[in-house]
Amino acid sequence: MNLRHLRCFIAVAEELHFGRAARRLHIEQSPLSRTIRKLETTLGVTLLSRTPRGATLTWAGRVFLDDARRVMLSVEQAVASAKAAASGSQGILRIALSRDIGRARLSALLALCREESPQVNIRLSEVPLTELVQGLNAHLFDAGFAMVNEVEDGIIAEPLWADPLVVILPARHPLVAFKEVPLQEVVSYPLVLCDPRACQGCGRQSERLFRAHSDDRDRSYRRT
Repeated sequence: MNLRHLRCFIAVAEELHFGRAARRLHIEQSPLSRTIRKLETTLGVTLLSRTPRGATLTWAGRVFLDDARRVMLSVEQAVASAKAAASGSQGILRIALSRDIGRARLSALLALCREESPQVNIRLSEVPLTELVQGLNAHLFDAGFAMVNEVEDGIIAEPLWADPLVVILPARHPLVAFKEVPLQEVVSYPLVLCDPRACQGCGRQSERLFRAHSDDRDRSYRRT
């Protein structure tokens, strides 16, 4: 087993389709399929279940995917550290970004870091929230940015900035009449929210907000 096997497996596991994964890797589908089968033979487990429409991960495949991503991330960080040292950098700061973090304030913060400590090389990795927390615990990252305030023991969470909650409306929507739209008005309409699988932090924040509003409304009804 080598890094090529891991890279191929990660591509298929994320695409859940051999054809799309092959195009992503710029290789033919047949050698990709053989590579995955060879990896499964080496491990002695089935990682992917083939279906007419693509593939699905087995439970062993899900577990292996997390570890494979960590291995690839460690290799990428090792390469980046070596290149940074060769170019004269005196250190590297490994920062993980959850996929739902706003970029505007982050860009300003990174620019300030570059101005104050130009000798430090900053390495950014965009990962799901679960991998961010796992990476901090495994010392793969030095810090992380995420929309979450509930963390595991051993990790310190501090608020850096607060982004307002906004709602996007059609030009002729009734709620446009409000300068600031009340939450109780918003939840009376069907909502399109972020995918909690892709934006875990944002999903948790939204769920907590709507649950708190629902609980307050239920208490109000009971008092009435």
